[in-house]
Amino acid sequence: MAPRDITLFCLVLCLGQKIQAQDENFPIPIISATPSSVIPWNGSVKILCQGTLESYLYQLEILENLTYKQVEKKLGFQEVAEFIINHMDTNTAGRYQCRYRRGHRWSAPSEALELVLTGLYDKPFLSTDGGHVVMPGENISFQCSSAYISFDRFSLSRPGGATLSRHRDARLQGDFTLGPVNLSFSGVYTCYGWHSGHPYVWSAPSNALELVVTDTTSQDHTTENWVRMGVAGLVLLALLAILAENRLGPQLPHQEDQQDLPDLSWSWQRSQTERTFGLTPKDHQGDSWS
Repeated sequence: MAPRDITLFCLVLCLGQKIQAQDENFPIPIISATPSSVIPWNGSVKILCQGTLESYLYQLEILENLTYKQVEKKLGFQEVAEFIINHMDTNTAGRYQCRYRRGHRWSAPSEALELVLTGLYDKPFLSTDGGHVVMPGENISFQCSSAYISFDRFSLSRPGGATLSRHRDARLQGDFTLGPVNLSFSGVYTCYGWHSGHPYVWSAPSNALELVVTDTTSQDHTTENWVRMGVAGLVLLALLAILAENRLGPQLPHQEDQQDLPDLSWSWQRSQTERTFGLTPKDHQGDSWS
């Protein structure tokens, strides 16, 4: 290889390593929404875009006609930029992303954040095919349906903000089967109806259903433990009562206390003598004792 080609190859290699190092120093931003990405009509939401401390410019973008367009910019060195939507409506619902600028370069865009508007249609009805109390390891099915609006999509909201989406079935409802469940599945569930042509505009939330996942085996063991503790406590109380009775029961007087007692020894000896010789108290009338 000619010296000129070697030099050119080294330049290209060094440039590639420099670009790679710059990309490693430009982490992908993180986008999130608080308090939730599912917002009622006319509600407010805060969008957070996390970059780096060296970032001096943040940009929020929304997807329109398959292209992301700028919504707002935030200038100033900060690790997290805040974008506030004070009144949610059909124009602000949609798919968002953000990016930040550091030096002369923009970072890669964040992952997509979907802001959903609720309350535009009447609420559907949520039901289950069984009881609301299940054992760990079992399955449970929810049905979301609407008697007045022909939705072609339904979403089930789980505890923690996660949602599951389903197509409408032949019975004009959405079926959601969860399981095998564990204790983390406990909580309040609601569902929504919406149209596939407007995926970010949902109905009002349905009636709430509370799911309780309980381990009765653990409860039985707990009850047995309480019973055993109660019996042990009663036995301990009985032993304490016996000990207290022994301590507080009749006791022989001390030697110093015996001095105050009358001397009954002579009367006792006389009574014994009378019994021995068959005498009665009348036989001693008139006797004098010296």
